[in-house]
Amino acid sequence: MAANFFNRLGQIGLGVALTGSVVNSALYNVDGGHRAVIFDRFQGIKPNVVGEGTHFFIPWIQRPIIFDIRSQPRNVPVITGSKDLQNVNITLRILFRPVPESLPRIYTILGVDYDERVLPSITTEVLKAVVAQFDAGELITQREVVSQKVSEDLTERAAQFGVILDDISITHLTFGKEFTQAVELKQVAQQDAEKARFLVERAEQQKKAAIISAEGDATAASMLAKALGEAGDGLVELRRIEAAEDIAYQLARSRQVSYLPSGPGLLLNVPQ
Repeated sequence: MAANFFNRLGQIGLGVALTGSVVNSALYNVDGGHRAVIFDRFQGIKPNVVGEGTHFFIPWIQRPIIFDIRSQPRNVPVITGSKDLQNVNITLRILFRPVPESLPRIYTILGVDYDERVLPSITTEVLKAVVAQFDAGELITQREVVSQKVSEDLTERAAQFGVILDDISITHLTFGKEFTQAVELKQVAQQDAEKARFLVERAEQQKKAAIISAEGDATAASMLAKALGEAGDGLVELRRIEAAEDIAYQLARSRQVSYLPSGPGLLLNVPQ
């Protein structure tokens, strides 16, 4: 009797353990920011999207596929040509996420790695079409216009695949080696032209200054000639006396100067 009782308890415990194992294997979790679609071996991908939480599925018949629906970054480099046939290297940074209601169709058509299949191709297509409308100079001076047009066209194109683009920005924009060298040579030529223009302007200013100085000297000579004509030799004599007084004053202040006049008198270190 006791042996039968313990055998019965063991069978019940084993049954409970097996039941718990089966139940655990029939549960799956969908974390926050994720969604799931169910693949059924008999029905294929079910149209319903499973939200966050813990859910049941039929083991060996059904399989949950988890998708991250949060915004994810991706850099897409593209080499294309401008309107004036210049090589342009552009890198586009994209924040993308799938439309939750479109997950069954996305998985059926593209798979879990839908971003690898869609974003590089449509980004290259849109960038080539947009960049070809601008020349190299416009790509630099009208960068906001180019970015806006790329954003509009790429958003519309991605929506056809059930993908939402939250942000699109041009993070890298360079040109080919030949164009870069041409720009550098142009800048050097502009600097040389500015230097030459500065030299010309300086020469013009020096010329004007010389003319003004010559006109001033001519005016002074004319005024001096007029004064001499009116005052005769008296003005010359006055200027000579003033010059002699100035020379005598400077010599008188020097301690080691001897003044010997032409007359019979002799003065040595006469104080002022």
